[in-house]
Amino acid sequence: MRTTAMRTTEPRTPTRRTVLGAAVAVAGTGILSACSGAGHTGHGGSGSTGGPKGYVDPAGREVAAAEEQRGSGGPVRKVRLTAAETALDLGGRTVKSWAYGGDLPGEAVRVTAGDTLALTLANHLPEATSLHWHGIALRNDMDGVPDLTQRAIKPGADFTYRFAVPHAGTYWFHPHAGTQQDRGLYAPLIVEDPKEPLSYDKEWVVVLDDWVDGVDGSTPDAVLKQLSGGMGMDMGDDGGMDHSGHDMSNMSMRVQESPSAGPSRMLMGSESELLGGDAGDVAYPYYLVNGRTATAPSVFRARPGDRVRIRIINAGGDTAFRVALGGHEMTVTHTDGFPVRHAKTDALLLGMGERYDVLVTVKDGVFPLTALAEGKKASAHALLRTGGGTAPDASVRPKELDGRLLTADKLRADASVALAEKEPDRTVKLQLTGGMEKYDWAFDKKPYRAGADQRHPVRAGERVRLVFSNSTSMWHPVHLHGHTFGLANVAGGPRKDTAIVLPNGTLTVDFDADNPGLWMIHCHNVYHSEAGMMTVLGYRS
Repeated sequence: MRTTAMRTTEPRTPTRRTVLGAAVAVAGTGILSACSGAGHTGHGGSGSTGGPKGYVDPAGREVAAAEEQRGSGGPVRKVRLTAAETALDLGGRTVKSWAYGGDLPGEAVRVTAGDTLALTLANHLPEATSLHWHGIALRNDMDGVPDLTQRAIKPGADFTYRFAVPHAGTYWFHPHAGTQQDRGLYAPLIVEDPKEPLSYDKEWVVVLDDWVDGVDGSTPDAVLKQLSGGMGMDMGDDGGMDHSGHDMSNMSMRVQESPSAGPSRMLMGSESELLGGDAGDVAYPYYLVNGRTATAPSVFRARPGDRVRIRIINAGGDTAFRVALGGHEMTVTHTDGFPVRHAKTDALLLGMGERYDVLVTVKDGVFPLTALAEGKKASAHALLRTGGGTAPDASVRPKELDGRLLTADKLRADASVALAEKEPDRTVKLQLTGGMEKYDWAFDKKPYRAGADQRHPVRAGERVRLVFSNSTSMWHPVHLHGHTFGLANVAGGPRKDTAIVLPNGTLTVDFDADNPGLWMIHCHNVYHSEAGMMTVLGYRS
């Protein structure tokens, strides 16, 4: 089944079935879980677990008041979505996985800023699940984090997410339950601007992914188990190093190939100067653009001279992508949904969870949009076709990949969204810790666990500064739920919700505490977050 959107002017909350079940239970995955409580149904049917003492309840009055200020009386867009096991054709290779509506990626959900989205998720999966709305400043009890903002949606049940959508931009949604995001459970959320300032003829939504599920018996859960087993070393003299600086030459892994887990997917020898060293933990067998491999790519059609807006989303689990459109220059207009001063570039670097919008005036011919799996010696691509000609080979590497490269720190926020200059009222310091040997990724050496009471307190109205100090020798894309921040490392830095912290580096970001609740901060590497690199920002009540 495909998602369908229906417009209605009905102002009342629709009938819905909420789920007040136990948290997701998946052995060995360190599932997201933060607070326990009696649970209750808040506005919109949240199934909230209730807030801890002294902190705002995810479905409490402060949250309702913030939602009212966002203008929750706008037109309602109704969508029904089914998550289910399905067969997916990746282009010459069919795998069994999980997906929304049987599509990879799931069909884009489109709303207009100011609308209220009412999306009912029917869970036909064998596990409990949820939906997280990545990058949206929404009401806390709709954020989709099991046992923090809602109860997980049990198999066979459904749940309606209902919230005002305040900001235009390119967003996406995915589960926040175990390693489910590294299956096929993701889709774009495109929020149209009712006063769109950009002029373009066509729009191309590009979703990048790394793929392992259903290939030779592999699953994301099995990959996490392999990684979490750590590494045993036979000391050699080749000088190979793991993420923690340990000698990895002649390495023997404690996790061996097994019929149930599939072959080992532990990645060794991946290096990237752009990422400061090691590129990732997982050796994926496939890399995809819009659900297709490079040998059977998806094709976007336009006419020569068309001005095309390309919305690029990195939905990968463990891979940064360097992206270029062969034969073309790109003009960057947005990152993570928010406008920036327009900047021209040949290539972009996207960590997991990041998004960029670009404008391109397309030429006559057939051109590759190539997504290089940074440091992993592999790539994916799609095709832009505006005329006749032979499609480029899957192995093509456009020269633009080695041209001008744009990263977030080189951008500046558009004046309309730039944070006002202000000294922070509060500074929250978070040290990124852990390594590959024990796979003990964490903040401040405290891996997040189910039922943990970790809270970093803030108060509504404060300007908050987050300082991420990366003491590991691995890069991490850090993501803050429910807010966007300004990159404070550079004057007038862009507004984002996900940003890369390089090895042994520091990232400083500022945001206004204007959305009360309990909000996750985590690394958007699926395997790092599930190992424990997560924590919670909590508004004091």
